[in-house]
Amino acid sequence: MASPTQTLEFQAETRQLLQLVIHSIYSNKDIFLRELISNASDALDKLRLESLTDTGLDADTSDLHITLDIDRDARTLTVRDNGIGMTRDDVVDLIGTIAKSGTASLLAKIKETKDAAAAQSLIGQFGVGFYSAFMVADKVTLRTRRAGSEQGTVWESDGEGTYTIAEAGDLPVGTSVTLHLKPADGEDGLGDYLAAWKVRQIVKQYSDFIRWPIRMAAEAAAGDQDGTEHPGEPETLNSMKALWARPRSEVTEAEYNEFYQQISHDWQDPAETIHMRAEGTFEYEALLFIPAHAPFDLFSRDTKRGVQLYVKRVFIMDDCDALMPNYLRFVKGVVDAHDLSLNVSREILQHDRQITAVRRRLVKKVLGALKSTRATDTGAYLKLWDQFGRVLKEGLIEDRDNTDALLELVSVASTNDPQEPTALREYVARMKDGQDTIYYLTGENRAMVENSPHMEAFTAKGYEVLILTDPIDEIWTDQIPSFDGHRFQSIAKGQVDLDDDSDGDGSDEAKTEKARREQDFAALLGWLRTTLAEHVKQVRLSTRLTTSAACLVGDAQDLTPTLEKMYRAMGQELPAVKRILELNPTHPLIIALRGAHETNADDPALADLAELVHGSALLAEGGDLPDPARFTRLLTDRLTRTL
Repeated sequence: MASPTQTLEFQAETRQLLQLVIHSIYSNKDIFLRELISNASDALDKLRLESLTDTGLDADTSDLHITLDIDRDARTLTVRDNGIGMTRDDVVDLIGTIAKSGTASLLAKIKETKDAAAAQSLIGQFGVGFYSAFMVADKVTLRTRRAGSEQGTVWESDGEGTYTIAEAGDLPVGTSVTLHLKPADGEDGLGDYLAAWKVRQIVKQYSDFIRWPIRMAAEAAAGDQDGTEHPGEPETLNSMKALWARPRSEVTEAEYNEFYQQISHDWQDPAETIHMRAEGTFEYEALLFIPAHAPFDLFSRDTKRGVQLYVKRVFIMDDCDALMPNYLRFVKGVVDAHDLSLNVSREILQHDRQITAVRRRLVKKVLGALKSTRATDTGAYLKLWDQFGRVLKEGLIEDRDNTDALLELVSVASTNDPQEPTALREYVARMKDGQDTIYYLTGENRAMVENSPHMEAFTAKGYEVLILTDPIDEIWTDQIPSFDGHRFQSIAKGQVDLDDDSDGDGSDEAKTEKARREQDFAALLGWLRTTLAEHVKQVRLSTRLTTSAACLVGDAQDLTPTLEKMYRAMGQELPAVKRILELNPTHPLIIALRGAHETNADDPALADLAELVHGSALLAEGGDLPDPARFTRLLTDRLTRTL
């Protein structure tokens, strides 16, 4: 017996999202049918898969299909499938609410954007295409029964804030969505969705590649002599030919774009399309896409990879992580393997040698496509790098087999140009004669890096320095030793002596002058090492400073302060890393400090000056003072004495 009908309210965020979908997001209202057909196709895929893995499932899979019914008298269009169906809880969870994290942030992003295409993209990525039905319908009725369940569910809503739900015991397995259509309105973009030609046109344009037949009842045939009419045979509207199984020469760019939009729920065309076929001991076809923009959840812990796995055109799984590494999680597409078992699991795939070989080839194809774009259209490539560069850098840490290929793709800011990023190979081509090191400096932003004391000598001598401002730059530069035989060198770590590189300043006179300075400052350096022993492990004269009094540097193998903070933020307790204080022997402050120390080494004010020099160097690189209040007090006292 059917249960009483309940009236429930939409979740608050769902209600807001409904209003956005209905009134402002979609510019093309025909999209609603594509979304409903896509949902129906997914339900058929799931039933086919579950019937293969659950032999006890009582479900007829002999004629899986999607049916479109037009009722002109009732002004309804129904999209029906005999797929997996839903339980009552499924309906409430998937349709009555949005049971996904990030809803509030999604709404905020949609409201902030003024670009209609970007707004559509955000909605599409979130996967709520069902709600597009309310653009064309005054009321939507959903009837469903899950395979293996005796009880069906009826859901109905006008999209205004509430919905009704009730149990029904006489429903077939599957789902039907009935749209009570609004009148056609050309000015508002509402087509006549009761017209068979219009429905055919939409299906052909958006869903021709769906692997299940999409049927529509034909017009009634002529009547018999007694006047009785007989319905014609149902008409199949789609070709059902898998796009990836067709030769590339037979597929148009528009078909590729439509297929991409269908599987990705994106509203822009892809930036790159990769269509490949492998034959031999292990046969498979792959159709991959590189999106033109990053999804909003690219860095979310719950984001899914976009490659679907089929076996002989039978859907296996939606996000097959065995086929694509995490750093290429933005790649969308389909891989259809011919020789895998239909009962394959994620655990089996992780250790399958054939899948591992496919993964290697797919990765090389994707990286090769990006490299080709860089070579043929730098502007287009830089747009892709802007979207996915941070993710690709993860590959420098995760994928040592493709380190060289990934380094060729790296595009980073440098002191060579205030606007345009540079490739590492371009940097190498511009290196000074005799220079064999790629210099870089990490920091929070470009302005902080450019104004760092570490940059002074490099700027003065005309050496190009890479400006790395992504947090992940701290990690990959620490793990990748070189590019094309040229060692990476942070200008904030180790000894840097540009006089010895190329320009002939490493003469005997220069060496004599350097030795004299070391001797002149030896007493001050020794005293500072003792005075600042709590904060630094060494004090030495600098060759990297031209205008600043002092700077802090690390040993070649030390963690950078930023990397140290990152590890601590992840819960890893590390011992404090003491750094090296370098002094500019030509700066008036350091010269005066040396003189004061020579005159009265026991003056207690000198210790305060030493703390101020160290604190100033720490602030200059964007570091955190160990005791800001003490530093402020010392600085205030010193300024007061000068007035």
